Amino acid sequence: MKELLFSFQGRINRKKMWLGTFIHIGAAIVVGIIFAILWSIIPGTIGEDGTYHVEGAGAVPYIVIGLAYLAFSVWSGLALAVKRLHDRNKSGWFFLIQLIPLIGTIWYLLEVLILKGTAGPNRFGEDPLQA
Repeated sequence: MKELLFSFQGRINRKKMWLGTFIHIGAAIVVGIIFAILWSIIPGTIGEDGTYHVEGAGAVPYIVIGLAYLAFSVWSGLALAVKRLHDRNKSGWFFLIQLIPLIGTIWYLLEVLILKGTAGPNRFGEDPLQA
């Protein structure tokens, strides 16, 4: 699991990419539950605009958990994306195609979630389906 989520080396197939996606969804749900529990322990206020506010030292646990989740999510998401792009025989820099509005995001999602990887070994390693 550590290799799947935190390493930028090698290749992963679509199944492992989807597994990583579901791990991210699960982590977001867990963080949401933790925040709900924290809210019952360290309540804040709800503003007129519907936003939640916790001030002072009471905000520290929310900030720490939020930043930890952000770090996990960004690092592991990039690691998954880079390895999946490697399976398609593309550099990890191809990830930046998402900066092109709409078309880039669609193209990226097709590449990493739908299209099959390169058959056999490529410049990034062995075929994950044959290993």
